[in-house]
Order: sequence, then structure tokens, then C-alpha cells
Amino acid sequence: MSSLPQSDLITELLKRAKNIAVVCLSSNSLRPSHGVSAYMQSHGYRIIPVNPQIEECLGEKAFASLLDVPEKIDIVNIFRRPEFVEKVVDQAIQLKVPAVWMQEEVVHEKAANKARNAGIFVVMDRCILKDHRARFR
Repeated sequence: MSSLPQSDLITELLKRAKNIAVVCLSSNSLRPSHGVSAYMQSHGYRIIPVNPQIEECLGEKAFASLLDVPEKIDIVNIFRRPEFVEKVVDQAIQLKVPAVWMQEEVVHEKAANKARNAGIFVVMDRCILKDHRARFR
């Protein structure tokens, strides 16, 4: 890994990523997962909803789990409570996803370390919308 500060690594990640799988994306437009995903979609990212409770969101077919997603995932964006994160990270490791992003207030050190040990870039307790907006105005 390079010696760039994390903020520069986030910039590079956001520049090269195309497909973002959003775990626990809600079809309710009042939920943060929906607003954040709509913003990212409006900035050219393909949003892949991962939620067994919905069939589609933001015009995209939803999948019950990461393991059901048929295309390449560049970032797994997690909106689940911390106690559910480790299972999501295990699936990301299995799929060899390059980056896992845990949204604000989603903190799970054990899962983050597991992901890092598998070579996955981890962002934890940060909002992807805020980081994108700060870098790409």
C-alpha cells in the first residue's frame, strides 16, 4: 500500500469506482441510505441495492445479499447496524471486493481488521456523500 494519507486514498477510490453495492438500501426516500445513494447515482455511480425486503430502488433491481449480485462491485457501502456488519464483510471478502465503506455510526473494528487483512480498503464511520461532496464540488 502506498504512503498516501487516507483522504487521498478515498479520493482515488471514488475516482475509480463505478459500482456501489448499498447494503440495507431503503426504498423510503426519507431514509439516509436512499438520499445518499440517490446523490451518488446522480454523480455517475451505478447503485446496486442489497436488501431482501425490496425488489428495486432508484430504478435498479435489488438483491437479497451481496453474494447474489451478478456484476463486479467496487465498493460495498454498509448502512446496517454494527452487529450485522461482520457477515457483510465476510461476503465482501468472499467476492474480493476492493473496498468496504461503513457509513457514519457504523463501527465494527473486528470486521474492519478482517477486511484489511484480506486486502480490502476500509472506510469506517464516515459518510460517502460527505466525502464525495468535499472532494468533487
